[in-house]
Amino acid sequence: MHDDAVPVTILSGMLGAGKTTLLNHLLRHADRDLAVLVNDMGDVNVDADLVSENSEFAAGGVAELSNGCICCELRGDLETAVVRLARERDFDHLVVEASGISEPEPVARLFTRGSSAAAVYDVDSVVAVVDTRAFHDAFAGDGEVVRRGEGEDGTKPLSDLLVEGVEFADLVLLNKADLVSDEELATVNELVAALRPDAEVVVTEFSEVDPDDLLGRGLFDPTGAAERAGWRRALDADGAEEDEAHDRAHGDDHADDHDGHSHPQEAYGVTSFTYRRREPFHPGRLHEFLASLPDSVVRSKGTLWVAGNEQRLSYSQAGPSVRVEGAGPWIASLPEVDQELYRSNRRNVQWDEEVGDRLAELVFIGRGMDESALVEALDDCLLAAAADPEAVGDDPFPSEPEAEYVVREPGAGEE
Repeated sequence: MHDDAVPVTILSGMLGAGKTTLLNHLLRHADRDLAVLVNDMGDVNVDADLVSENSEFAAGGVAELSNGCICCELRGDLETAVVRLARERDFDHLVVEASGISEPEPVARLFTRGSSAAAVYDVDSVVAVVDTRAFHDAFAGDGEVVRRGEGEDGTKPLSDLLVEGVEFADLVLLNKADLVSDEELATVNELVAALRPDAEVVVTEFSEVDPDDLLGRGLFDPTGAAERAGWRRALDADGAEEDEAHDRAHGDDHADDHDGHSHPQEAYGVTSFTYRRREPFHPGRLHEFLASLPDSVVRSKGTLWVAGNEQRLSYSQAGPSVRVEGAGPWIASLPEVDQELYRSNRRNVQWDEEVGDRLAELVFIGRGMDESALVEALDDCLLAAAADPEAVGDDPFPSEPEAEYVVREPGAGEE
């Protein structure tokens, strides 16, 4: 943290998780002067009105941004608001409550990358407030992610926001713990640990938490917060294993690619495994597999290699939502002179003498997953396993960078 910078705590979480209740609790009980900024999606900022009832506890006062999302269309307004707060008010700590559809990463980035806000603030921690009951029902039970409160949905399903918020958080507040059993709470704890292994977890009821557990913690690492997500750690660790195996026996069969990738069964059935192959997927069979993922898969993410498509594809699934995005061409698809240039600048590229950097590598995190069945189904999607290897057929996946294809998305009433 740079000298004289004001620490910032960012509160994220889906609608109804308890962020505003938490904020009012902090205003009443924190032993420091707080300023708060509240964002709501409606024309009337209901959350700001609720917080303002306790504004006498906040030396910095309450600022509000309404009818938009601070991670996108109101981002300029956010920067203006927090800089104005720092200029006009005297306070020790800023708390930003994002709306229930905001992603925390772009908000944190505002305070860390060369903006006027970054000159006067430092991010102290990112806190994900989780409705424990809703989280369990969505990802470990037979229920659904339930909408709470009013407002538009934004560009991503709530299941995506819920999972990505946990993955980015330094601290996860499991709120409404009184609404789940001890076993359900333990399951949610394991799921959170699988999604974000390094995050601290605090269990609460009615958002009642010691303010010192959230404020002044210094938990945020601007250089690697996204890299500490469970799927990324699994890929990095298993990639190192693959490199060692490749050096020992280049060209071995599927069993060698997959050996050692699964994690031991945990007490409540939360496991993860990595799937890695140096063969392309048949687009039609892959699409069918992704569109019918079982509910036991909570989170899966990685890179797809689709036959006939020279675009490296970034894949992301969270609960019922499955999306694929173009991530740029495979290096091996470029002219040889460009390949050499790219490889010289990217020493960590996994390169195969036959297929170059092309590969499929996916991490699956879930509860009660049938790993062998999932691996077998994925192997059946490989081009060599397709009924007619010569006929790739229609390819629905993106063929241009940043183009996105929605494989599956929950409709109205499913979240």
